[in-house]
Amino acid sequence: MSQWTFLTNHAQVLICIARNQGVTAREIAGQVGITERAVQRILRDLHEANYISHTRDGRTNHYEIHIDAPMRHPAQRSHTVRELIDLLR
Repeated sequence: MSQWTFLTNHAQVLICIARNQGVTAREIAGQVGITERAVQRILRDLHEANYISHTRDGRTNHYEIHIDAPMRHPAQRSHTVRELIDLLR
């Protein structure tokens, strides 16, 4: 049996943040089933593509999702991140 899923790890990380904006990389890694290092790369990708931003409060990051950003794939570009999050919550 093949091990594919419907959502990429990037989408999984975004959903974790949508559920808890104060979630840690360790918590995301546990929920998504990837390493903390992979989570950090994905967070960097999402930040560089302007899908998320974060503020630091002591040792804790607080994430903000830019929910009105368009989806990346040409087939979904007319839809926003908000629509994806609303659909999967």
